Amino acid sequence: MIKKVGILTAGGDCPGLNAVIRGIVKTAEYNNVETYGFLQGYKGLYENQYIKLDSYVTSGIVHLGGTILGSNNKTNIFALPEKAPDGSVAYVDKSFEVADRLRRDGFDALIVIGGDGSLKSARDFTRRGLNIIGVPKTIDNDVPYTDMTFGFNTAVGVATEAIDRLHTTAEAHGRIMVLEVMGRYAGWIALAAGIAGGADTVLVPEIPYDINSVVKKIEQRRNMGKKFSIIVVAEGAKPKEGDISVRSIENSGTGLDSIKLGGAGEYVAKEIEKLTGQEARATNLGYLQRGGNTCPYDRILSTEYGSAAMQLAIDEKFGRMVTLLNGKITDVSLDDVAGRDTEIGSKSSNLKLLDLEGDYVKTARRVGICLGD
Repeated sequence: MIKKVGILTAGGDCPGLNAVIRGIVKTAEYNNVETYGFLQGYKGLYENQYIKLDSYVTSGIVHLGGTILGSNNKTNIFALPEKAPDGSVAYVDKSFEVADRLRRDGFDALIVIGGDGSLKSARDFTRRGLNIIGVPKTIDNDVPYTDMTFGFNTAVGVATEAIDRLHTTAEAHGRIMVLEVMGRYAGWIALAAGIAGGADTVLVPEIPYDINSVVKKIEQRRNMGKKFSIIVVAEGAKPKEGDISVRSIENSGTGLDSIKLGGAGEYVAKEIEKLTGQEARATNLGYLQRGGNTCPYDRILSTEYGSAAMQLAIDEKFGRMVTLLNGKITDVSLDDVAGRDTEIGSKSSNLKLLDLEGDYVKTARRVGICLGD
C-alpha cells in the first residue's frame, strides 16, 4: 500500500501548477496517503528540502499562477557541476545517492510535474528503481500523446489580449506591430493567438519563412487601404536558410532548460523596416504568458491531471505520465514521451508540432493569414 508520496514542480512556472498540486493532495487525503512537496524542483530533491502538504496548505490556491513549492530549471541531478582544486568543472551523477535516500526516508512514490527536461530526469529516476509518476507541464502544448497541456489556454488568452491591445495602437499610428510569443520549437501559442486575435501574419517554427512573403502581405493590405499590420512570431520561428534566435545558453547546456530563445520578433521587425520603409515595433510578451491567474479550463484540466496522477500512484502504476488523449484522461509510458530530440524534422523527434494539414493551419490559410511560406 502507498502511504507516503513526494511531489515536485520543475522547469519554468506555468498556470495550473498549484491546481495540480491541490488535485494530488485532495485525492491523497481521501485515500489516507501522506504527501510532501520538495522545494525548488530537483534542487530541493537533491538538498532534501521538503514540506508536509495537506488540505489546509493547499486551500485557496486552485486559481493562482506559479507554484507554492517553487521551481528550478538549472539543477540536473544526473550532471551536477563540481569544481576541482585546479578550477576546472566536472559534471557528476548524483542520482543514485538521491534515489537511495528517498527509499530510506520511506517515500513510496514521487510525482514529477514538469516539461521535457524534467520528465527526462523523471524517466531516468525510474531506471534507478524509483516509483515515478509524470505530469506534463508546459504552456507550449508540445508534449506528445497529449491533446492539451495545462497552461496553454491561459497563455493563449494572454497573447490574444496583447494582440487586441497592439491592434488599436497599430491602427492609430499606421505601424507594423510584431508580437513575439513563447512556444520554443512549436507554434501552437502563436497560431492559436493569431487566429483568436485576427493577426495578419503568423510565423511558426514548423514553417521556415520567407520575409518577402511577409512584405507581400503588408503591401496587399496597404493597397486595400490598411496602413497597419499585426504579425505574431513564435520565439522558435526561423527564416529560410536561417536559424532560430538564441538569447543565451546556460550551465554549458547541461541544465533542464538551458537554451534560452529570444529575439525572433525583433529580427522580423528590423527586416520589415528595411524592406518596406514602414515603421515597425516589436513586443516580446516573455514571462507575462506564464504568470497571473489560471483560466477556468486550465484549472479543471490541472485538477484532473493531479487527481489522476495520485490515482496512478495508489494503483501502483509507475513509470507512467498522465495525459489527456482523445478527450479522455489516461496515461502513457514515460519512455514514450521523455528525452525528446528537439530538432524539428528529425526522425527521432516526437515533439508534438503543429500539423501542417491540421485544422489550425487550414483555418489560418482560409481566413487569409500569411504563414510566411
